[in-house]
Amino acid sequence: MTANLLSQETSPYLLLHQDNPVHWRPWSQEALGDAQAQNKPILLSIGYTACHWCHVMEQESFSDPETAALMNELFVNIKVDREERPDIDQVYQTAANALGHTGGWPLTIFLTPSGDPFYVGAYFPKEDRLGQPAFKKVLPEVARVFREQPEPVANTTARVHQAFATLWSRDLSGKLDGAVLDQAAIRIGQRFDIFFGGLTGAPKFPSVPLIDQLWRAYLRTGVLQFSQLVITTLDNMSRGGIYDHVGGGFARYATDERWFVPHFEKMLYDNAQLIELMTLVWQSNRSPLYRDRIEETIGWVLREMRVEKGFASSLDADTEGEEGKYYLWSEAEIDAALAGTFVQRFKEVYDVRRDGNYQGRNILHRTSSAYPLPDADEALLKKQRELLLAARLKRKAPMRDDKVLADWNGLMIAALAAAGSAFRNAQWTTAAIEAFGFVVAALGDGDRLYHSWRAGKRSHTGFADDYAHMARAAFALWEATFDKRYLDYAQRWTHVLNEHFWDAQNGGYFYTPDDGEPLIVRTRSVLDQTAPCANGTMVSLLSKLHFATADTLYRDRGNAAIQAFSGEANRSYLSMGSYLSGLEVALTALQIVIIGPRTNSKTLELANAVLGRSLPNRVLMVVDPSEALPVGHPASGKTMQNGQPTAYVCQRMTCSAPITNPVTLSQVLQLPARVQGQA
Repeated sequence: MTANLLSQETSPYLLLHQDNPVHWRPWSQEALGDAQAQNKPILLSIGYTACHWCHVMEQESFSDPETAALMNELFVNIKVDREERPDIDQVYQTAANALGHTGGWPLTIFLTPSGDPFYVGAYFPKEDRLGQPAFKKVLPEVARVFREQPEPVANTTARVHQAFATLWSRDLSGKLDGAVLDQAAIRIGQRFDIFFGGLTGAPKFPSVPLIDQLWRAYLRTGVLQFSQLVITTLDNMSRGGIYDHVGGGFARYATDERWFVPHFEKMLYDNAQLIELMTLVWQSNRSPLYRDRIEETIGWVLREMRVEKGFASSLDADTEGEEGKYYLWSEAEIDAALAGTFVQRFKEVYDVRRDGNYQGRNILHRTSSAYPLPDADEALLKKQRELLLAARLKRKAPMRDDKVLADWNGLMIAALAAAGSAFRNAQWTTAAIEAFGFVVAALGDGDRLYHSWRAGKRSHTGFADDYAHMARAAFALWEATFDKRYLDYAQRWTHVLNEHFWDAQNGGYFYTPDDGEPLIVRTRSVLDQTAPCANGTMVSLLSKLHFATADTLYRDRGNAAIQAFSGEANRSYLSMGSYLSGLEVALTALQIVIIGPRTNSKTLELANAVLGRSLPNRVLMVVDPSEALPVGHPASGKTMQNGQPTAYVCQRMTCSAPITNPVTLSQVLQLPARVQGQA
């Protein structure tokens, strides 16, 4: 093969490399077969569109004819978009860890012709730099090792496979009880920064499943320290530079411990999780800061991330080769854009300095002023932000990766459904419904899902995360709209997971289906990565499906999923937030049943009383009087009282007395009594 074969791909990341002199190939069985036929090692390069150092390596090394000639001579070169092929990325990131590397992107990993990894790196510079060897020096040395040292290579690949077996193939069950929830929350809280929030140190990532654990611990126990850690984190993120104060939305992480300097890429999955989490916290404290950030972030999503009716994956960190250029401001640019307004007030609030607050320019933030300011000030600042957004839209925008991914869209659909219900915003709920319909049409094939869609083409068999997050989104839309079609979708996709992904030997779901493309190992993990994992998500969803349908098959499969990973909860709690949340749902879920005509104003008042409370473990069912609850449901046989829409709050098999007053229902659902002392 003597050509670059990426021009026919749909991934924007792969297309960025289509003009490289490197003879890139997409991942395929044909490429692996050619490597075996030629007995050539494989150079596998994994990255994604919004990755800054991926761009640097592309511009420096992959565009360099001399480097490309070495790559073409010595290796079969395969380029992978980690967002399009998370199955491949998961395998080889784990391999990198097994070989003593932290992983991350770009990942440059060298494989035997059969796909087994034997040498790993990340970004390699074009020339020797800061102790890093030039890529041109690495290439021939790796090829030499492969040719001349087969025994060390074989030992290395064996070590990697042993790590795979330890992580994914062994029995991970063990003793588990409900006390692990409080124990994990305490240990997570001990790792949090009491001054700025988030896990201590830098860089700082949102780590939403961990913040969620702390919030759930507060709701469960009433211990204020848990709440304070959550609020400290969300307040500092919402006021810091990691938030885009002009256009809305959060960057992927902050490079410092104060949430001030963002790594400027924006990812759909981060913003979906933060919208849903802040909605949950807002339902308790009614913070105007969270309300505004939710509104602004959803505004950004609907303005800049729509692809037809679905949602794009990310926005790049770079513009014209400079990281963050699109988002930074000089004082002169602020003065020009805000001419005729009280510009000095804006500069005071957002820390705009003549010499800049970051590398000669300004990152806008609100960490040094109160929030909110008086209404007149906030109205002025909003108008000024709109003027800055109009000015910024005239700049060259960062590249948008417009792939529509089923799993990440599922996260955003669930977030929009939750926020739309809590804020009674029909536009947000409609956006969730439209995105759901788009995913079904573009990525659905009967009951099966594809993972990725772009430019009218869908690709790659759906992974467990696709089914889990879209099934969860369907359940959220059922609760938001009372439309049983969505419950049906949740059940159908769960059935596919049970039929094609379940590990019959050890329990839990494999990441890939039994009829999917085989890799060197079939992964099965309970650890959250950039987004909650399928096994954690399904623990919660299976429990909720059981509570909604009284079908014991969901209960049994949920219990089996819990048991499959029960031995890890005390060891890997920092990476098992979604699993712990699911365990709490299984143990403590509230089933709130409202019996009444779905369009009746009193029925809706009761539903709104539920939506006004922060209840992450609830299952909300609105049942028309003409319908019957499934046999075995604790509220089966219950009816409206005196012809009025009526609510019942059930836990396990016990239900409350009938409730017809929304105020009474809200009081029944309030937080537990506060406890004193430390957690």
